[in-house]
Amino acid sequence: MSDTLTPDPTARADDRPALSPHVALKRVVMLVNPLSGSVGPRAADEAKAILADYDLDATVLTLDGANFEQSIDDAFAAKPDAILVLAGDGTARSVATKAKPDGPMIAPLPGGTMNMLPKALYGTPDWKAALKLALEEGASQPVSGGEVQGEYFYCAAILGSPALWAPAREAIRTGKVKLAVQYARRALKRAFSGRLRFKLDGGEKRRTEALVLISPMISKAMEDPIGLEAAAMDPSDTSQAFRLAATALFSDWRHDPAVSTRPAKLIEVRARSKIPAVIDGEPILLKSDAVIRFIPKAFKALAPLPPAAEGSL
Repeated sequence: MSDTLTPDPTARADDRPALSPHVALKRVVMLVNPLSGSVGPRAADEAKAILADYDLDATVLTLDGANFEQSIDDAFAAKPDAILVLAGDGTARSVATKAKPDGPMIAPLPGGTMNMLPKALYGTPDWKAALKLALEEGASQPVSGGEVQGEYFYCAAILGSPALWAPAREAIRTGKVKLAVQYARRALKRAFSGRLRFKLDGGEKRRTEALVLISPMISKAMEDPIGLEAAAMDPSDTSQAFRLAATALFSDWRHDPAVSTRPAKLIEVRARSKIPAVIDGEPILLKSDAVIRFIPKAFKALAPLPPAAEGSL
């Protein structure tokens, strides 16, 4: 379902909020998935009301099971200056991946559960506030990331045993205790006991319990996009392993003696069985032989300068 919004010709230009001076915004398309974690059934109408206040040619497309992929294709076919995405983390990641560096600017608004990318760009869990920031202060800025087996990520990827616990930890954070217990039981059943073998930029082969790859945009340790920050988590015993699984990616994790980090552009990882991973909050299972590539310019984001980088790792 789509609605094209025509600016009110009777409205005075000085009564409207000013669009960003950093980019030319004339036509935008907004994709809304009302079934996503924090969106809701009224979001499309609320988005139309907000967009109608601006001097824009704006179209709102509602994503549902029947027309999901077609609506995304339609958004790109319209050749807008920007595509605004109010949906889950996976959908936002897919749209950004489809845009590539030469496509329209993408504004991934916080509509999912973890909202890793929106928080990094806008610093707020409120999609309406993020939308206004994008429209009024947004600039075109390249976002770097990584790619593994056709899956792209723009914040972080966790490979190895701690990835099994990530969904449980997120459920606890959002107060869903019963769901957390279910995830924890699933993690125990799928226990990944094998260690990872990895090489950074063709260097020496090393072993580790888990490998975390962090994009320059949200890495506290990197100021320039020279690669992914590769953090090897190498606990010496079971108690350390559980501690790292519980505290990975919190503020003091780099100081843990079981962690070592360095930037890398090409990361080769092997294991005896398939590798559990979390890619920008989405759990996936990788093949036992994986290659992760750094992508210096993955897509263009419509976001304030500099990025908010809330939740930097």
